[in-house]
Amino acid sequence: MEGAVQLLEVANLEVVYHDVVLVLRGISFSVPDGQIVALLGANGAGKTTVLRAISGLLDVHHGDITKGEVRVDGKATHRLTPAAIVDRGVTQVMEGRRVFAEFTVEENLRVGAHTNPDEREENLARVFDLFPVLKDRRKHTAGYLSGGEQQMLAMGRGLMSDPRFLLLDEPSLGLAPLLVQQIRDLIVEINRQGTAILLVEQNATMALSIAQHGYVMETGKIVMDKPADELMRDEDVQEFYLGLGGAGGERKSFREVKHYKRRKRWLS
Repeated sequence: MEGAVQLLEVANLEVVYHDVVLVLRGISFSVPDGQIVALLGANGAGKTTVLRAISGLLDVHHGDITKGEVRVDGKATHRLTPAAIVDRGVTQVMEGRRVFAEFTVEENLRVGAHTNPDEREENLARVFDLFPVLKDRRKHTAGYLSGGEQQMLAMGRGLMSDPRFLLLDEPSLGLAPLLVQQIRDLIVEINRQGTAILLVEQNATMALSIAQHGYVMETGKIVMDKPADELMRDEDVQEFYLGLGGAGGERKSFREVKHYKRRKRWLS
């Protein structure tokens, strides 16, 4: 692979749930090594299904890939087990934190190293360096942490496998603005240390402020594909995802944004 571009790729992917519900409709995108890529979209667009397809968790939800594939460095991974996909360098941090509430912080982190035990102590030191609050609370029961601390713990646990590609599903969900800023800064630092990130977010402003590239999903399809700074300036993205009027105008109320006053250009 010397000289080849290192990528996580989703190629013409279709996903069906319960053999009847078509959720992904031939989507394609890529996450280059070392970059942050944002995947945006409203609830129900199919973003979480994309992550499940990449990380091998569709079976749990009665989903199946019926067309296309997922590749890491050109090699298909979509039929591998979740553990084997982690071994290929891809780890998902699921929405809702999903920490083991009755375990201590350190026990949660050590669970994350089950596929990479040889580097457990080294990765634990890295996580404690990134998240000093977790080091301070290493013996605390995870269920008693604040929401922001639990999100940090979930991210730290994902890093214990030393992934090349980290999939983050709504890491800012339900957090206060100050904590959202902290999570944003941590994502930037994790990326700076060499981990590529696929960032699934409804908080488009946060995601596009740190991503190199972005994709917008609607009803199981990619409807926009641009560098992040171009998406930030796009009138449709401003109106429908950033809560602004066209061309960066006044911020709309939720009601005005929810009840679209004009048709999205990609649906015309």
